[in-house]
Amino acid sequence: MAGHSKWAQIKRQKGVTDAKRGALFTKLTREIMNAAREGGGGDPALNFRLRLAVQRAKAANMPNDNIDRAIARATGAAGAESVDEITYEGYGPGGTAILVTAMTDNKNRTVAEVRHQFSRAGGSLGEAGSVAWQFDPRGVITVPVDGTDPDEAALVAIDAGADDVQVQDDSIEVQTEPANLEPVRQALETAGLNVENADFAMVPKATIPLDEKTASQTLRLLDALEELDDVVRVYSNAEFSDETLAAYAS
Repeated sequence: MAGHSKWAQIKRQKGVTDAKRGALFTKLTREIMNAAREGGGGDPALNFRLRLAVQRAKAANMPNDNIDRAIARATGAAGAESVDEITYEGYGPGGTAILVTAMTDNKNRTVAEVRHQFSRAGGSLGEAGSVAWQFDPRGVITVPVDGTDPDEAALVAIDAGADDVQVQDDSIEVQTEPANLEPVRQALETAGLNVENADFAMVPKATIPLDEKTASQTLRLLDALEELDDVVRVYSNAEFSDETLAAYAS
C-alpha cells in the first residue's frame, strides 16, 4: 500500500485551494449526513462512523457550524436529501485496479461521470466484483514521525491490536482490522502520540509497479476521479516510485 499511501498523504499535505474548498465541504457534508443516518444517530460519541466523518471534516478546517447543520439535517426528520453510497470498480492504465466510493443523489449522473474519467485515461469501468477481491477492508492510522519513537509507536499499536506497522519517511502507518481501528487509535493517543489521521480504507493485497509514463497517467486519473463532486474515496493497487510522486507533487 506504500505507493498509494504516499499519494494520499501528498494530497493531504497539498491541501485545497479556496476554489476547491466548497466542493470538499459538500463531500464532507454528505459523508456526515450519511454516517448520521446509517451509523446509528447524530451523537459522535455513540456513532463511530459519524465520529470519523466529523474528524475528517475538522481536519479539513470545516467550520463547526457546518458540521452541526449537517448532523441536524440528517437527523431532523423530514426534508433531508436522500444520498446513496455506491462503490464503482474499474481498470486504470497498466491494468491497475481502482475502487471509487461515491455518495450521490443521482446514480445515473455519477456513473456517467466516473465512466467518462476512466475512458479518458484509457481505462474502463468494470462490473461489480471485478476488482474488489484485490483489496481488503482495513483500519489505517497515520502518526507523524516528527518527535515520535517509531519503536514505541509500534509497540503501543501492536499491544492494542494492530496487525501491521510500517515506518515511512515522515510518518508511521498502522493497519488494523476494521473493528480494532478505534481501540488502537485511543491507545496511541493515550500514550501521548499524535494521530494525524484514522480512517477505514480498502488496502490492496498486492501492488503493481508502474513505469514513469503509466504512473503519471494513473495519478492524473486518480486525481480526476477524486475531483468529481460525488466521489469521496479512491483506492488503487498502483505502486508509485518516490521520484514519480515528487515530480507529480511539484
